[in-house]
Amino acid sequence: MAYVWAVMSTPKHFAEKLMQIKALQINLQKPYTWASGWKSPVYCDNRKVLSYPYVRDFVKSELANMILDRFPDAEVIAGVATAGIAIGVMAADLLKLPFIYVRAKPKEHGMGNQIEGVLEKGQKVVVIEDLISTGKSSLQVVDVLRQEGAEVLGMCGLFTYGFPVADEAFAKAGVPLYTISNYSALMEVGEEQKLTTPEQKATLEQWRVDPGNWQGA
Repeated sequence: MAYVWAVMSTPKHFAEKLMQIKALQINLQKPYTWASGWKSPVYCDNRKVLSYPYVRDFVKSELANMILDRFPDAEVIAGVATAGIAIGVMAADLLKLPFIYVRAKPKEHGMGNQIEGVLEKGQKVVVIEDLISTGKSSLQVVDVLRQEGAEVLGMCGLFTYGFPVADEAFAKAGVPLYTISNYSALMEVGEEQKLTTPEQKATLEQWRVDPGNWQGA
């Protein structure tokens, strides 16, 4: 496996990059509404990374190094459709490893594939996700890969909210999770850059503990 020369960043450093390109934003006055109906004071759209070449290169190197460090036995990289596809391809290309991706559900035409690409039974797979919230959809991909005979070593991603429900779900599934940045780093950056007051930081922490019942600041 190829060696990638890059210095592993701190979570705060990457959170700053995401905020600079407005992929990561905080707004306690006008919370965002997720597809689930949850109200959120934080907006995260890691797809914006793809539009910024230098940030994109940073992500590619960081993910590749994370895989080398945490999962040196990886044989295949699997992206979670759709946001995990592009970043997964970048890391796989740098590591010179095969790449596959997993759909949320099987195609309704053609071969009816849910896994696209070549996966052999017993191969050691690392899953790439862009954003981890509850972990439900991410771990569904792990289930699909395991059903097809893959050995899932773990998951790497760009950002996690660090919800307790997600931590419990990954622990129960036996899937190690590593991300370049996280919610705690975001709160630190917000405080250092005076984007939030100590009171607002407390509100942000309350949201993370019970996001489903949070109705706003």
